[in-house]
Amino acid sequence: MDYKRQNEQTTAQVKPRIIIHGGAGNITPEKLGLQGYRQYRNALLTIVSRTDLYMRTPIPANENENPYSSTTKFPSALDIATYAVKLLEDNPLFNSGHGAVFTRDGINEMDSSVMVSRGFAKRGVGLTGMRRVKNPILLAKAMLEHGDQDLSNLARRAELNSDDLGTTELDIPSAQGHTLLYGPTAEQLAKKYGLELVDPKYFFTQKRWDEHIQALEKEKAGKGLATWSAEEYLPQGTCGAVALDADGVVCAATSTGGMTNKLTGRVGDTPVVGAGFWAEEWVEKGNISGATPRPTNDAWQRLRTRLELPGPIVDLSSGLRRLLADCLPTPFTYSPVAESAGAIGTESVCRNAQTRRSIALSGTGNGDSFLRVAAARTVGSVARWGGLSAADALHHVAGDGGDLEESAGERWGKTGEGEGGMIGIESIISRDESGRVVSSHANILQDHNCAGMFRAWIDDNGYAVMRIFHPENEKERLCGMDMLEVEDEAEEVWRWCKA
Repeated sequence: MDYKRQNEQTTAQVKPRIIIHGGAGNITPEKLGLQGYRQYRNALLTIVSRTDLYMRTPIPANENENPYSSTTKFPSALDIATYAVKLLEDNPLFNSGHGAVFTRDGINEMDSSVMVSRGFAKRGVGLTGMRRVKNPILLAKAMLEHGDQDLSNLARRAELNSDDLGTTELDIPSAQGHTLLYGPTAEQLAKKYGLELVDPKYFFTQKRWDEHIQALEKEKAGKGLATWSAEEYLPQGTCGAVALDADGVVCAATSTGGMTNKLTGRVGDTPVVGAGFWAEEWVEKGNISGATPRPTNDAWQRLRTRLELPGPIVDLSSGLRRLLADCLPTPFTYSPVAESAGAIGTESVCRNAQTRRSIALSGTGNGDSFLRVAAARTVGSVARWGGLSAADALHHVAGDGGDLEESAGERWGKTGEGEGGMIGIESIISRDESGRVVSSHANILQDHNCAGMFRAWIDDNGYAVMRIFHPENEKERLCGMDMLEVEDEAEEVWRWCKA
C-alpha cells in the first residue's frame, strides 16, 4: 500500500498499525517452559502477521460502488482489530472463545467489547455472560455497527414489524441505545445478527479444565486461592487488539473468558467502557506531531535549566503560554514540519495547523483492579488533560508502582490484585488550514507491572515482533527474540534467559 499523499485533497492516507495481546500475570520463564514459550511465540507471530496481511489487502468494490473509482479501500480499524481478536478466540492457548477459563461451577462465561475513536454513534459497546456465542468479538462488532440504526426511529419501527419477533423468547427487536448487554439477551441478539451459536462444549479444553480442578483442590487444602497462584500462571487476563487505519481512526477490541474460577455471573473489566478498554480523539491547536507532549511546568523548568537561571523567569498564564507555543520554538509543543510532508512554511503552519490526537487501549490482567481505577479511561485522561505522552500516561497507570499496583495495597503480590498491563496506539496527525496533512506519527503503546504480558505487533519497519517479558532486562529481552528459526538456537537463548 502506498501511504504517500497522492494529491492535495483534504483526505490523506495514514500508515495502519496493529498490536495484540494474549494475557498478563505472573508469567515467568520457569512457569512457561521452553515448549510453552515456543507455542505462544508461534501463535502470536502468526496471528499478528496474518492481521498485517489482512489490513494491507484492498477491499473488493461491491456492486453499488463506482467500478471506475480511483479510490482504494482498505479494512477499517474496527475490521482489523476484530479480525485479530477472532484469531485469538479460535486459538485454545488464549483465554477467550475456544480456550476460555472456567468459573467455580465449571462454566465458560465470556465477555467482549469494541470501541472506536469516531465513526459510529455508540463508539463503544460491551457484552458479558455469554455461553454460546462462538466468537464474542463478532457480536460486539455487530452491535456497534447496528448502533446507528438502533438509534433511529425509522429503524426501530422496521425492527418491531419484523416477522421473527413472535418466535423469540425475549422481546429484543434490536440492541436499542444500550451500551452493555448480558447473557441470554446478548445471545439472542447474536442469533438475530446471524452469528454462529455453539454448544457450550465447544469452549472446553483439557488444559483449562485441569487448571480449574487443580486450583480448587489447592484452595480446599489451604494452599492459596482458586483464582491466583504464586507457583503457577492461572489466567486472569484477556485477549485484545488495537488498530489504527488509513483514515486515522483507532479501535480497541477485547475478549475474555474472565478470571480462572471466578464466581458464575461475575462481570469483569473487559465489557465495561473505560475500565478494560478505551478509544478517543481530540483536537489541539498547532502542530505537535513528532513531539512528546509534557506538562507545561516541566517544560518551562527545563527551559530555565537550559538558560541557567536561578529561579522563575516570568510566570505566564496558560493561555499566553499556548499563544507563544503556536509560533515560538518552545520546549513543549514546537516541532519542525518535515519537507516530505508537504509543509507550506513553518510560520504559516504554526499559526494555522490543527493536530488531532487519538488513543486506543486494551487491558489485560486482574479485571477487578482495572474496574476500581477506571484504568483505560484514566490513561486517556492523563494523556489528554495532563499534557503527557500516551506512553507516560500508560506507565502512570499500568507500569511499576502505578495506579493498578497501588490499588492492591498490602495485598500486592499475594492475591493477584493490581496485576496487569495494557497495549495501545497513539496517533498524532497535524493538518494545515486547507486540510493537508503536514505531519503524522503513530506510537505503539505497551506496559505492564507483572512478570509478563503476551504481546506482538508490527514495528516501524514492517517486521512482526513478539515479547512476553520486560525489555529492560537483557536476558528477558532475548527470551522474546522474534528472529529465532533454529530449534537449538531457541533452546540456547532459553537457557540464557533462565540462568
